[in-house]
Amino acid sequence: MSLAGGSRFVLEIGAAAIALLGSAAAQPTRSPKPTELPNPYRLVEGWPALPKTMNGGRWGEVIRVHVHSDGHIWVFHRCFNTVPPGHATCIGRGDSNPPILEFDPSGKLLRSFGAGLFAYPHGFTVDGDGNVWATDVNDEATVLGMPAKNADGVILGQEVLKLSPAGKVLMTIGKEGVAGNGPDTFDRPTGVTVAPNGDVFVTDGHAPNRHNAARVVKFSKDGRFLKAWGHKGAAPGDFDEPHDIFVGGTEGHVYVADRKNSRVQVFDQDGRFIAAWKQFGQPSSVFVGKDDTIYVGASFPDPAAKKGEIRGIVVGNAKDGSLRAFIPDPADPDQLDAGTSASGIAADDAGSIYAADVAAHNLRKYVKVGEAGVR
Repeated sequence: MSLAGGSRFVLEIGAAAIALLGSAAAQPTRSPKPTELPNPYRLVEGWPALPKTMNGGRWGEVIRVHVHSDGHIWVFHRCFNTVPPGHATCIGRGDSNPPILEFDPSGKLLRSFGAGLFAYPHGFTVDGDGNVWATDVNDEATVLGMPAKNADGVILGQEVLKLSPAGKVLMTIGKEGVAGNGPDTFDRPTGVTVAPNGDVFVTDGHAPNRHNAARVVKFSKDGRFLKAWGHKGAAPGDFDEPHDIFVGGTEGHVYVADRKNSRVQVFDQDGRFIAAWKQFGQPSSVFVGKDDTIYVGASFPDPAAKKGEIRGIVVGNAKDGSLRAFIPDPADPDQLDAGTSASGIAADDAGSIYAADVAAHNLRKYVKVGEAGVR
């Protein structure tokens, strides 16, 4: 081998070694297990003050929670019902069990509405103007032997409703009672979020559904179809039961709780794939604060735990996916009905966390340990 050839060989080996070292350095470190993370939060007992006139002051299945910019907390629940377990119905519950409630920060009920509009409440948010957006995943003509129809005789479900802050229906996206996977139909829409410019994003495809729907659908603020992305699958950008969605953080990214794929996926608002994070467990809910803190209601397989899993709230960084804290679910799994806990998640500007529980029939509020007073 010539000197020149030997030098070239050494240079090539050196470059390869540097590349290998660089590649190793770029590999992410092992994400800690949830039980290895700190829990700097405490549960606020007795919050909120649910009136005794409403189901005796007892919750049924609570599916979503949202904190508006004015500090008010909005709750979407299944009309104080617990049957069928895991997907309780609002059919036949009457005007005394409205599914939408608004509380002030102290936990005092301010208003309630929505009776007769939903069969199977699921996705929920409140936009910058205070309008309420909610989804209904019902796909059955009868529920518990009762017809799942509204006052006009139309089967409830398969749509997104936009309501005024007083509960007036302002817009319907999708065809009520009609399943599909086209630009104007849904097949069990699970979540809804509204970007600051008014664009609406919907996760479509609660399992099981008739058309293998598993996608994100984007609409303009007036309900015009703009685009859709994703199919049923495990590839980046595809989904298997996308269960919740949120647009937030300083970068305005779209975060999707891709539940059956056990990952949180991140996109820009045009649907371009950015990341898929498995470290958040199997997510049912996702929320991102203004400070780029991400909150995920999730479960983690653990053969040593009751029912073979650990449930709780994971707190992390919405920019890089790193984990910061874990709040274990306080409920005893042996006492739970079907369904998840922290099926809905939200946080206020002070970092207080709100969790909506389907399985535990509860609404929880957490504040940071050492925080002076309770908002």
